[in-house]
Amino acid sequence: MSNNEIPSPSKEEVEKYQIKWNELTDYKKQEEAIDELFTKNYKSNTELKHIMIKCSVLNDFYSTNIFKIYPVARRILELNIDDRLARGDITLVNDIAKIKYDDGKERYFYSFASKYCSHHNQDKFPIYDSYVDKVLRYFRKKDKFFDFKNGDLKDYNKFNSIILKFIEFYHLQEFSLKEIDRFLWLFGKDYFPNKKYIPKEY
Repeated sequence: MSNNEIPSPSKEEVEKYQIKWNELTDYKKQEEAIDELFTKNYKSNTELKHIMIKCSVLNDFYSTNIFKIYPVARRILELNIDDRLARGDITLVNDIAKIKYDDGKERYFYSFASKYCSHHNQDKFPIYDSYVDKVLRYFRKKDKFFDFKNGDLKDYNKFNSIILKFIEFYHLQEFSLKEIDRFLWLFGKDYFPNKKYIPKEY
């Protein structure tokens, strides 16, 4: 596929992908189930067993490759995150992502952490995903919407700034952060499948 065949982000493209999202019954119902769990049944993060349920569901639905849930849930409990979630404290994502296991090994569950926070507060926490990563890198090179390094996408504070610049550059302010998340993910799946070349860091 040539660059000319990849459309630029626009109001029309975002709207097109919202329609496409609403036609994906399985994904839509899956997200509705997650939202009910996170915003109604187990909204707070003060009970370990409730956190474990939320972590398990996210891990299963999104295939985030967490093989041992307990240390992740324990980390979330220790961080006492409810106030920070409500305030939209974006430093929380990096804090949740850093997990130390009992054997001393550390893991960094970055995408999972962004999803966990987003499902609690969709207006403040954009989701990081490999498809989102590819789309942002592609349009950095094509349109120079913002100057950033690839590694910046794995720092949530910087990632959030990149998303906001993307929205500003392409005049997408009328859309919610959740709508932008869906657009980036579906657009990435369509135009940047896993084996497709994406620009290297410059």
